[in-house]
Amino acid sequence: MAENRQGYSPGVEMRDLDFERISRLVYDLAGINLHDGKKELVKSRLGKRLRHGNFGSFSDYYRYVTTQAGADELIAMIDSLSTNLTYFFREEKHYKKLEEVVREMAKEQSQRTTTLRLRVWSAGCSTGEEPYTLALVLNEALTGRAGNITILATDISTRALKKAVTGIYEKERVNTISPPLLRKYFQLGQGRWQGHYRVKKNIREMISFKRFNLKETLDADYCFDFIFCRNVMIYFDKRTQEEVVNRFYDRLHEGGYLFIGHSESLTGLSHRFTYVQPSIYRK
Repeated sequence: MAENRQGYSPGVEMRDLDFERISRLVYDLAGINLHDGKKELVKSRLGKRLRHGNFGSFSDYYRYVTTQAGADELIAMIDSLSTNLTYFFREEKHYKKLEEVVREMAKEQSQRTTTLRLRVWSAGCSTGEEPYTLALVLNEALTGRAGNITILATDISTRALKKAVTGIYEKERVNTISPPLLRKYFQLGQGRWQGHYRVKKNIREMISFKRFNLKETLDADYCFDFIFCRNVMIYFDKRTQEEVVNRFYDRLHEGGYLFIGHSESLTGLSHRFTYVQPSIYRK
């Protein structure tokens, strides 16, 4: 990858200028706001990239990722600095609200002859626990009714998406799923996959995974009934939050819902959503 570099030493220093340049680059590309308190985190995570590429300094590394030859490493850098903490049924109240709304939609739809079509966007899907939870919750909500469910799951991290696509999780990662749902929607691994569970094919087929940067605009062909973007915007500054939230508004059907993290709020932002309850908004 990087030729004629000095070997990386764990003791290599990150100068303030290095941190400022890298922070600005990450902000411009991904909207992630790396304030001064994140310097040690950035140094630690990118230190592994320096060692991997045999870079002698952070300035050396910065110069490389800002060249055409460093395009793949630039993606790896963003991967390293994005946070992918998640689990099945995280912030469970959101799924209860989703189920309630969908059951009501299905009841109204039963008066007609058409199939209920549901389009959902998991924006910042990480390693897949959120979109798979959405799929099984929606499947349960529509039990006995004609439904067509499509979920778009996006993330900026190629590393997280690679894990998500497999639908395979260690036993301890599925302990927030009730035994009946685990039996119904997951297969227990055998042989070398002992101690792992895989999401069943019918659920996996509801989801399309795609690398996407929330600073970009999603194609106008996409329009959703529900958008989940939870615990992502806390890494953005106010201006980027406003831009992202208003793009979400444009990608929702009239009456559609936006779910954000319980630690997040649209208070203080300029937006067009109607407040429903904490962390839930409607178009």
